[in-house]
Amino acid sequence: MNKVVDNAKVAINDIPDNATIMLGGFGLCGIPENSILALREKGVSGLTCISNNAGVDDFGLGLLLQTRQIKKMISSYVGENDEFERQLLAGELEVELTPQGTLAEKIRAGGAGIPAFFTPTGFGTEVAEGKEVRDFDGKPHILEHSLRADFSIIKAWKGDTHGNLIFKATARNFNSMMAMAGKVTIVEVEELVEAGELNANEIHVPGIFIQRIFKGEAYEKRIEQRTVREA
Repeated sequence: MNKVVDNAKVAINDIPDNATIMLGGFGLCGIPENSILALREKGVSGLTCISNNAGVDDFGLGLLLQTRQIKKMISSYVGENDEFERQLLAGELEVELTPQGTLAEKIRAGGAGIPAFFTPTGFGTEVAEGKEVRDFDGKPHILEHSLRADFSIIKAWKGDTHGNLIFKATARNFNSMMAMAGKVTIVEVEELVEAGELNANEIHVPGIFIQRIFKGEAYEKRIEQRTVREA
């Protein structure tokens, strides 16, 4: 089955207002740059975005925060975005902060069909407020519900026309688990090849989880904070 679409605009065209979307990436590493720009241009609003972080002010999800298209963020680390901070403190943005490992497991569990799980992480903090607590082996655990999304939007290094994906190094991050947790998964890739050209032993995500794939362009691949030694 050929899952290729022409570009990001076509791939995200049916995402409606008030959708829940997972977006891959860690910091600015491995984020679906083309798709985020297409969402901004489409003007879709009221989004609930599930992502490890919220980009920076002028890149990544920060672009959608600028245009007030995000209603709620479910994320782990958001320290590099001044506009995110402003909206949070002003009560303009709903935020559900989740420990990073718990966020990863909530997404993985959602993709595996597991509705909830217990974890000791967060017990005794604000993270545990309003959640069920049970003791296991004498240690308190809190109940965390898994996450699913209407759409998962991810980025891979290579993909084929059947949707099989290969990630490069740390750009794999949240992308692979999000691929399995969306009702519709959209992928942008740096290199798009014909089915059968990828080494089957190197595939990280099989195409069964992917509904749409396209070749992205003009990737900036920014670094959040670049530190260099003096000459």
